[in-house]
Amino acid sequence: MLRLILAAPFILVIVVFALSNRQMVQLGLWPTDVTIQLPLAIAILAPAAIAFLLGAVLMWLPALAQRRRAGRAERRAERLATDLAQLRDARGAATTGPDAALPRP
Repeated sequence: MLRLILAAPFILVIVVFALSNRQMVQLGLWPTDVTIQLPLAIAILAPAAIAFLLGAVLMWLPALAQRRRAGRAERRAERLATDLAQLRDARGAATTGPDAALPRP
């Protein structure tokens, strides 16, 4: 719900921009004679969306290695906690036997 509240103003600005800029523009690819005619809003918002997605991917990729390392560290910590619990249980079982009153060397 919080995401929707934060995204709503941004989405509203994009919709108002798109509705305000409906005039057609002609875009050409320079060394060729390829041209395309489309609304100005699409000519601006489409490259902006592509740049946003490319930037998001470029920021996500380096974080992927850190997430992988964090996952490995978390699994190792869980394994070590399990081993420690087993050692404590074994030690507790050893101190409840007939020799429990004797001091440990």
